[in-house]
Amino acid sequence: MNEAASTPTQQGVSPTDIVRLLRPVQWAKSVFLLIGPAYGLANHAWNLRAGWPPLVLAIIAYSLASSACYIVNDLLDAPADRNHPRKMHRPIASGRVSPGLAIGVAAILVLLCAAALALMPFVPAIWTTGILAVYVINVTAYSAIFKHIVIGDVICLSMGFVLRVLAGCAAVAVVPTTWLMNCTFFLAMFLAFGKRLGERRSLGGAGAAAARAVQAGYTDELLRLAVVATGVVTLVTYAGYVQAQESKYTLGFNLLWLTVLPATYSLLRVIVVLERGTYDDPTELASHDRPFQVAAAVFGLLTVALMCVRQAGWIPPL
Repeated sequence: MNEAASTPTQQGVSPTDIVRLLRPVQWAKSVFLLIGPAYGLANHAWNLRAGWPPLVLAIIAYSLASSACYIVNDLLDAPADRNHPRKMHRPIASGRVSPGLAIGVAAILVLLCAAALALMPFVPAIWTTGILAVYVINVTAYSAIFKHIVIGDVICLSMGFVLRVLAGCAAVAVVPTTWLMNCTFFLAMFLAFGKRLGERRSLGGAGAAAARAVQAGYTDELLRLAVVATGVVTLVTYAGYVQAQESKYTLGFNLLWLTVLPATYSLLRVIVVLERGTYDDPTELASHDRPFQVAAAVFGLLTVALMCVRQAGWIPPL
């Protein structure tokens, strides 16, 4: 194969290319900033009227910062992405967006992120900015070092979700519980291992290793074990939280236990779909797989409904 055939050529840049460069679908991960405040609101830990503006600004800041980090990661991964059947169409890997333009867009995102943080009240801004700085360092460390280290890559990715949760709590001055941090960490590990397994199912071992070097250190058996183990730990941890809340939600029995059912189905559904190789990315699965979406919606609605019922005083305290 000659050089001209193997090197992408620069084409005209369209607005669609810029939007794809930002990966707005990944902004859905900023929903993790809402988890701590949502559970804190149920316990009257913060005031909704005063707290929602800084929380929205924190979500905007994290979404912009994550896009900037994805651009940097795409710049570093472009050579490997060209060997991936889906990632080869990314704007930088395909050559539709030049590295110089990508860096310029990332710089604009950083400025907009700083502007969002500057609009927050002083104390939440300080805490949120500090956590965001750690998040950026964590993402940079992943791109430069940890994405090449077996298990270390997944732990580093999972910490990104924990930091999102901490930032959401910081924005509204809520202290995160150990239950919350544990559930977030193990759920993120489950999703990250699931992504690795999905890649091997869709590309094969050799193809996955060509697209992501760390895959050479994984095996199908190891990833299947890791997915099941982290999925079980996530469910057990959440079940422990449900049991700890028994005094707050008991009306005949602990009503919060009902949320365990859709939570269990959702996690097992992810395992089934990844094992089939239907999707190689849990984010893509979440936005396309209807059974998972229904189960996740039932979990969310049921949780919110029970929190509202408790706040309304319809569940007498034990």
